[in-house]
Amino acid sequence: MRHILIFLLTLTAFAMGGCATNPVSGGKDFVMMSESQEIALGRSADAEIRKQYKVYANPALQDYVNRVGQKLSQHSHRPNISYRFTVLDSPEINAFALPGGYVYITRGIMAYLNSEAEMAAVLGHEVGHVTARHGVRQQSAAQAANIGISIAAIFIPELNTQLGQDISNLFGGALLSGYGRDHELESDRLGAQYLARTDYDPQAMIRVVGVLKNQELFDAEIAKQEGREPRRYHGTFATHPDNDTRLQQVVGEAKGLTVANPAEGRDEFLKMTESLVFGDSIEEGIVRDNRFTHRDLGFALTFPPEWNVKNSPTQLYAISPAGDAAIQLKIDGKPSGTPAEYMRRALGSSASLEALKIESLNAAIGSDNKVLLGIIYHEGKAFIIQGNAKSGETLAAQRETMRSAIRSFHVLNADEKKAIKPLLIRVVSAKKGDTYEKLAQRSPLGKNAENYLRLMNAQYPKGELAAGQRVKIVE
Repeated sequence: MRHILIFLLTLTAFAMGGCATNPVSGGKDFVMMSESQEIALGRSADAEIRKQYKVYANPALQDYVNRVGQKLSQHSHRPNISYRFTVLDSPEINAFALPGGYVYITRGIMAYLNSEAEMAAVLGHEVGHVTARHGVRQQSAAQAANIGISIAAIFIPELNTQLGQDISNLFGGALLSGYGRDHELESDRLGAQYLARTDYDPQAMIRVVGVLKNQELFDAEIAKQEGREPRRYHGTFATHPDNDTRLQQVVGEAKGLTVANPAEGRDEFLKMTESLVFGDSIEEGIVRDNRFTHRDLGFALTFPPEWNVKNSPTQLYAISPAGDAAIQLKIDGKPSGTPAEYMRRALGSSASLEALKIESLNAAIGSDNKVLLGIIYHEGKAFIIQGNAKSGETLAAQRETMRSAIRSFHVLNADEKKAIKPLLIRVVSAKKGDTYEKLAQRSPLGKNAENYLRLMNAQYPKGELAAGQRVKIVE
């Protein structure tokens, strides 16, 4: 074992001969691409991103984000490259950067920001990843690990075994270690510097990390309701940013760069994000009270009450309150045969099967001891509604509930399609006596509306409204 590791270390040291000066630190970094190659890599990856995500169709908002981002980039350690800032039409709470200056922010995270300074903090953090070449360094480390293992396998037969694969995974992981909290902190530090140089308060970085941490705390509540693991935001921050000494320290380093009256830009930000789409977009389908409607595909499907419905660009599914059963929708664009024949191919000849009509559409419902399946043909497509459970007993108990969901399939008429609207953010002034509880009672956001509203207005978990306060709601 020891001679294998020594050989790997020697090969990797040989492979790691390509070093470049870090634009931020001035030190030497191991990288395996030039700046022009980095930009080309970003351009290629950008094309893939745009296949996965749609660009948010609001030119004024796109211009606003780009204008703020360009100011930050010109005060960064790499002002010479061409940065591109794009708002993605996604409800995900996310922002990320590609090598070469491609920076993305989702409308999902913008819904939870409350000023231009906070938006600038998100963009500045991502610019920090670009200027410190985090993506390039990570890819170079992975490439070196692969090169080292591939060369070593020629000389060491053991590396073609499972033991060798385990060593490869271990060694590759060691090369990539340190790309979590350390790089996030470095990007926070750089982003805070860029904020200060652009006349924003660098403490906006702390507030943004607070936004992400509060999202994490709230998602832990939702995860319990949905029977899943909670999501993590912003690297490996375990505590709230107010109590994170290291985060406070790196952001505090920018204090000496601040101006007397840093820009906050709350009014401008609220103006530009008025009518921002919240949650599902029409193109991906809308969920209201557990009823999913899709304008372009022309159908609706109603999931059981109290089940948690999740809609994304790639999948639609609902989970039972106990987390022991699920219903998922899939679409086959080129089905062959009848629904019953399709069912037989999917479940086998021994499964029970019923051919039927659902709203005059050819359909079939079948099951075995593992799955309940509905097949509905509509406009040349097969809509596959699949019910699964953790046990045969649970499947039997949920059978009629799942059948009701399958039979709820509805073809939308022209008026119903026209009536489909997304939820939009509105800004109103709180009246005397208004509370988040009262606003939640007339909100379309469901049982967690109060917490959503608190999060959107930076008053999670216990903050309360004041008369005259400008507050974001969803209509």
